[in-house]
Amino acid sequence: MADIMEQLKDVVLYLKWGNISKDYFGYSRGWIYQRLNGYDGNGNACEFSENQKEILREALRDIARKLNDTADNL
Repeated sequence: MADIMEQLKDVVLYLKWGNISKDYFGYSRGWIYQRLNGYDGNGNACEFSENQKEILREALRDIARKLNDTADNL
């Protein structure tokens, strides 16, 4: 899971992960933090499924589009 965090290192501080979890996955804030950190509330290993990785990719692309549109309209 460190691989996901390494890939997200340049943006991780700028995103509200709880909102991403709720809006794009339909899960709680805790759920996405567990996946990002690689363990669940019981200390068991967990990670994003391939389908969830695709949802995360699309969520980041959607956010990027929104940021670009907002910047263009300033």
